[in-house]
Amino acid sequence: MAAAPRPRRRPTVIVGSVDSSSSSDDEEELEDEEVEAASENGDEDRGKGQSGASLGKVSGKKLSSISISLKKVCKVCKENGHQAGFQGATYIDCPKKPCFLCKMPGHTTMSCPHRVALEHGVVPAPRRNKQTQLDYVFDRQLISQIQKIKPTFIIPDKLDRVVVKFHSRRITSLEFHPTRSSVLLSGDKKGQIGVWDYNKPNEKTIYGSIHSCIVNNMKFDRRNDFMLYTSSSDGTMSYTDLETGIGVLLMDVNPNGWNGPASWRMLYGMDTNLDKGLVLVADNFGYLYLFDIRERVKIGEPILIHRKGSKVVGLHFNPVHPDLLLSSGNDHFAHMWDIRRLESGSSLASLAHGRVVNSAYFSPHTGSKIMTTSQDNRIRVWDSVFGNLISPSREIVHSHDFNRHLTPFRAEWDPKDPSESLAVIGRYISENYNGVALHPIDFIDTSTGHLVAEVIDPDLTTISPVNKLHPRDDILATGSSRSLCIWRPGLEGEEKETERKKEFIFWSADGLGNLHKSAYNLRKIKSDLHGNYRDRRNNHR
Repeated sequence: MAAAPRPRRRPTVIVGSVDSSSSSDDEEELEDEEVEAASENGDEDRGKGQSGASLGKVSGKKLSSISISLKKVCKVCKENGHQAGFQGATYIDCPKKPCFLCKMPGHTTMSCPHRVALEHGVVPAPRRNKQTQLDYVFDRQLISQIQKIKPTFIIPDKLDRVVVKFHSRRITSLEFHPTRSSVLLSGDKKGQIGVWDYNKPNEKTIYGSIHSCIVNNMKFDRRNDFMLYTSSSDGTMSYTDLETGIGVLLMDVNPNGWNGPASWRMLYGMDTNLDKGLVLVADNFGYLYLFDIRERVKIGEPILIHRKGSKVVGLHFNPVHPDLLLSSGNDHFAHMWDIRRLESGSSLASLAHGRVVNSAYFSPHTGSKIMTTSQDNRIRVWDSVFGNLISPSREIVHSHDFNRHLTPFRAEWDPKDPSESLAVIGRYISENYNGVALHPIDFIDTSTGHLVAEVIDPDLTTISPVNKLHPRDDILATGSSRSLCIWRPGLEGEEKETERKKEFIFWSADGLGNLHKSAYNLRKIKSDLHGNYRDRRNNHR
């Protein structure tokens, strides 16, 4: 899906560093090294012990370097004689495995029909002949009279501003402030929470004392929009004042501390239900915890909502029917619950998937649709939560399966789209754009499966698994490794855009988390922009 070249303005680039220690991600993201030994001095030393004739032949001649080639070992099947992975921008399949994109045998990833056109992956709903009389009347008489609202999608496709290495570890979550439109919050693998006003690049703050491990979820308190609920892999849920950075510990599911990985509980999925005065969080053992935000107490005992021992990665309340809850987990299921009757095995519906379910969301306005993202490279859509949920209305094949140190990809609805059809998700498999391997961010019409737009920029060669659309403005925020990016819509019909100079700023942090401006090396900036994910291209499964 190559894109035609188009004129671009240069984005503002801001380079940041929040601590001086080297990142573990840098170690995780090193390229496979080629072993090469140039040993002229060693050869000369060995030559001294040889005969004079041999020395005469060597004298005055420059010895050539010795190259050691490694044995070809496939990192997918671990066998010799072939290799699999990226060769530049081209993905080479393992001959003993099915297509990496659609998981079906008989063709390669490069010739996969779902790669040629995304809508080829749309599977119509396999209707079972179990419709009720009301279903029949609706399909026959009413559905044709309902006008579908199909607005023109405005896509933020121009990279406007970049903060390189704003975090010290990879970004794991993003959230826009509900009332201050230009304020973006970000959480990272180290447990830090960043606050950035992207219209005022100097206004950036990092809070590093709230959590000690991955920030998995952030939710604003609608009653007080500068208070934030967060859940973390350190097993805690906090309530933080963003003006002071002071957090209140609401829940700790490991009160006895570390007793080994077998018993350590991590909090992943989280959502708030302020109509009911609840915050719900779920852990890596399949349990759900209820917290009363008015009394500041945990309610009852944990409830097993997914297979015991499986991770519950996502929770989402229905925006219209607050009693409905969606959960997604590593047991290959998404479940819908009624929180008025919340107990193990009492789910209203169980949505089966082929692999791990990264996320499950109700549609943002009516709450009538469900969209899930699964590691089997499928985005699934159900058009009605009150209809037949045995099988999805559509399955869209999309590249988001991975096996490296990345935050999981999640397809998210556009909160501004009244038709509840536009979704955004990062792409894993790269494409060749004018000789450069780029990983686009895809905008997909979930009602048809059509690829509406693929957002790229030649300065951004990294993978963007974390994406968040602004709830009011036509702005996209992406988290790529440790960097933050802001995208805005390009002007239509522009033949030549005004080129804007990049602003190079280095941000160093003091002990209080305050950021200070200083000069920065241009060569290092280019290295940071282009080098984060050229690494470990062959380790994909």
